[in-house]
Amino acid sequence: FITFLEETNADHQDLLYHSRVRWLSLGKVFQRVWELKDEIRSFFNLMGKSEEFPELSDTNWLCDFAFAVDIFSHMNELNVKLQGKDQFAHDMYTNVRAFKSKLVLFSRQMSNKSFAHFPTLAVQKEAARNAKKYCKSLDDLHREFCRRFCDFEKIDKSLQLVSCPLSQDPESAPQELQLELIDLQSDSVSKEKFKSLKLNDFYASLNETAFPNLRRTAQKMLVLFGSTYVCEQTFSVMKINKAHHRSKLTDQHLRSVENVDEVPRLTSTRLT
Repeated sequence: FITFLEETNADHQDLLYHSRVRWLSLGKVFQRVWELKDEIRSFFNLMGKSEEFPELSDTNWLCDFAFAVDIFSHMNELNVKLQGKDQFAHDMYTNVRAFKSKLVLFSRQMSNKSFAHFPTLAVQKEAARNAKKYCKSLDDLHREFCRRFCDFEKIDKSLQLVSCPLSQDPESAPQELQLELIDLQSDSVSKEKFKSLKLNDFYASLNETAFPNLRRTAQKMLVLFGSTYVCEQTFSVMKINKAHHRSKLTDQHLRSVENVDEVPRLTSTRLT
């Protein structure tokens, strides 16, 4: 197939012979398959296997595939925003909440036969005829996001209070935090600290006597940090240690690797 692509001058330099693809990486895979769909169809015709893959000539199937390319592209963008260091729950849930709003917008626009945010689907002749089906898929996806993140919806006000304490209305805050919020919002030194320090460092700098409840609330919310990125880093370290950087990996070596000076580094960046 690579030889065929070279003969047809197709852009294929980033293609792999085989790769185990994670679900949220499918957007990029779908995009590359879509870009090479004509070459793939021609290759199967050349190999006499076109009858085994009739979908490549089915306009309805191609329309569905175009929709998948676009929606997975949007989901990949969300996935990227959820990665990275020092992401707390309020950072990630803000992106999730924004994505849910985007799904509502997508569904509403698609019901009006508007495909502004689905460029691959927009050029398909069958798009308008299948719009109702895609609206249902978007609505189902929105409901699934709401279901999966319903626990965060319950603590959303607390997350907002901790992430933006200077802009919160004290009257709408829990009673035990109202007076402390007023003191905090009236303190010019605390305002400057909030601008210059990381969020966890800011709350660690607050006087325990003056802001006990606010610190306690912050501790509860900031302990909800994103673990996916930390896990991915750990797997990367394990992969290195299991490759050319070691001669063998016994149970004792594994325990030693797992206890590498990570705990002090992680805990030092969290609110204590």
